[in-house]
Amino acid sequence: MKRFTKNIVGAAVAAVLSFGLISFSCSGKAGAANGANTAFADTVPAVKIPAESLSVLEAMQNVFRSISTQVLPSVVEVDVTEKKTRPANPFGDLPFKFFGFPDNDEPQEYETQGLGSGVIIRKDGKKYYVLTNNHVAGSATEISVKLNDGRKFDGKLVGADERMDVALVSFESDDAIPCATLGDSDKVQTGDICFAMGAPLGYSQSVTEGIVSATGRSGGQIGNINDFIQTDTAINQGNSGGPLLNIYGEVIGINTWIASQSGGSQGLGFAIPINNIKHAIDEFIANGKVTYGWLGVSLVEIRDEIKESLGVKGKDGAFASQIFVDSPAFKGGMQAGDYIIELNGRAVKSVDQLVRDVGSLPANKEAKFKVIRGAKEMPLNVMITERTKEVSSSTAKLWPGFIPVPLTEDVRKKLELDNKIEGVAVTNVQAKSPAASLRLQEGDVITAVNGKKVKNLAEFYAALDLTKTKSIQFTIGSGAGSITTGTYSF
Repeated sequence: MKRFTKNIVGAAVAAVLSFGLISFSCSGKAGAANGANTAFADTVPAVKIPAESLSVLEAMQNVFRSISTQVLPSVVEVDVTEKKTRPANPFGDLPFKFFGFPDNDEPQEYETQGLGSGVIIRKDGKKYYVLTNNHVAGSATEISVKLNDGRKFDGKLVGADERMDVALVSFESDDAIPCATLGDSDKVQTGDICFAMGAPLGYSQSVTEGIVSATGRSGGQIGNINDFIQTDTAINQGNSGGPLLNIYGEVIGINTWIASQSGGSQGLGFAIPINNIKHAIDEFIANGKVTYGWLGVSLVEIRDEIKESLGVKGKDGAFASQIFVDSPAFKGGMQAGDYIIELNGRAVKSVDQLVRDVGSLPANKEAKFKVIRGAKEMPLNVMITERTKEVSSSTAKLWPGFIPVPLTEDVRKKLELDNKIEGVAVTNVQAKSPAASLRLQEGDVITAVNGKKVKNLAEFYAALDLTKTKSIQFTIGSGAGSITTGTYSF
């Protein structure tokens, strides 16, 4: 008991001494009532910062404030209503609800509400145009545009494009409302300071700041053709459609998606570069849709070892593994197996880039390509036409209708082939394609084309040269013998 008392007393004394040290280490005006030295928190400088350094921080803060103050009036919240259809009750007219299905066999229509962001980018008389994402407003039946001062306007969908994930919404007002300035996303570099604005999780007029983490990120995982600006600027659900800005307050991108394991921001946000969208704005206003150029080839990325076998080692480009018969590419002399390295004088760096560049080409205008065929460069002039869903999704004329792969050691093991067999293996056979009509199957090994043996990819594609033949037949070989397919004529 004495020991416990001693400890309590010791702690009390320590506390008093500690308080005394704190009190006497501060300075302030002497209190008239108690005569003690007293310091007030609001009269003591927080920290000492060299004036020169502080001026730099204050200048940066003033920039951030100016951007926020001047751009936020052009950033809007986009509230949407969509009509969806619930599937019919598969159990028919039962007199009760089963597992949540309605008690009838008719599809049920219902409404859902959603929220995103947008940015005002143009004015035409009383009409204002708001740029946002297709996944925000593209399927909306009702649209409401809310400004940063709380005013709301009925919005109208001008146009939307799923392939690029952009949409344009309009509303009308007699008042003067600021429009944002579009920048040049081609000048964006990794490390640039940037700002994201919008309504994350419904918190309108939010501003976050960070840097550009990378450029040219592929959007294949979300099903569109953009190359994205990656940023660590906090982006969350609701930010979609809002602007990504540079330090000049210019829109350099439209925030679109995040990579997240939790659904919240993990510093991996992605924005569509504004230069990808500029032409779409004009097309939406003029035609209500985006028109894409149609080339008519199936493009794939190829590994270095395949590049070497095709004679394009060390070269950037896009490989035309298949071609649509009677397409612009076909009529312009392009063939399956061509390696496209240039379009209208611009070097082709990747498949994604070429898809975007071809998509932006105007219909009924000639484009100049440069390809490598048989290890030799050659120019081709192609008359581009308009891309439609019907022609681009049909595989009936996709030649040859499969992707050939070399007989590597792994492929030989999988197909149980000995080293004596030479040729290419058949993969990815497309339904209704020429390959399907010739009854080719996954795993078949093509050893000859039109009776001429082929040992590798280069020889296989060379044998498909349509300037030398107008009909093709394949020989399928195995250790037990071989068979010849029917003939496909052009």
